[in-house]
Amino acid sequence: MVKGMVNELKKKIAIATDSNSGITQAQAKELGIFVLPMPFMINEETFYEDITLDQEGFYEKLESGADVVTSQPSPESVLNLWKEILENYDEIVHIPMSSGLSGSCQSAMMLAEDFDGKVQVVNNQRISVTQRQSALDALMLAERGLDAVEIKDALEADKFNSSIYIMLDTLYYLKKGGRITPAAAAIGTLLKLKPVLQIQGEKLDAFAKARTSGQGKSIMLNAIRNDMETRFGGASADNIWLEVAYTKDYEAAKQFVQEIQQEFPGFDIVCNPLSLSVACHIGPGSLAIACCKKMR
Repeated sequence: MVKGMVNELKKKIAIATDSNSGITQAQAKELGIFVLPMPFMINEETFYEDITLDQEGFYEKLESGADVVTSQPSPESVLNLWKEILENYDEIVHIPMSSGLSGSCQSAMMLAEDFDGKVQVVNNQRISVTQRQSALDALMLAERGLDAVEIKDALEADKFNSSIYIMLDTLYYLKKGGRITPAAAAIGTLLKLKPVLQIQGEKLDAFAKARTSGQGKSIMLNAIRNDMETRFGGASADNIWLEVAYTKDYEAAKQFVQEIQQEFPGFDIVCNPLSLSVACHIGPGSLAIACCKKMR
């Protein structure tokens, strides 16, 4: 009798995120997660990730020299998603991309003010595969009976327990986006440098420069091992989620997975494309390694 009453009182919690997480619409249905497609302006025409713009089409346009610009989802699209969800759920935990990389998080927080606490927007500084893991963690916490506020608090308390390192194949797209000067790009191209970038917290920063892909991979592997051992409590499979991400070149990513498995035996390594919002700034041929500390 008591158990039945507890089940009746348990709130039905929905987990929502955006397509920056890399979760496709098909995967979202399988997982029971709601994914808001992110808009892109390509030559002044609007496309929606995984709705009217897939990975192949995106890279065709990017490499053809099209003007590709990321954009925030419209307030209407966010509100419509939430209202639709709340027809069948009591509360929503919404996990947008990092507030340091987009204004969509702040916009969602303002929109949530009109929902009397039924929508909790998580500001946990995640993007791409680490944002995906946050959505999976939120789903786990909801299944364990936590309400939306408790899930939000848990994810935000955990926000710095992740790292991403990305090796670029070209400096062209950083130059095109104004993130480095043309002179720096020209020197880097002449020297055939492979920049390694870092995402920890809210910023995409330079981390190191490599002369070869092999050296770049070595830099990333050493950096991720150091983070696991010094910041996240140990480089073990029962403590860490380990992930590989890539832009366009899946075969290179598979090879990288094999190399990582030799360095970190026993880990179940997930391999997914980097979100298009990151890819448009760094271009095709990039490889990334990411880790997240497992939530207890």
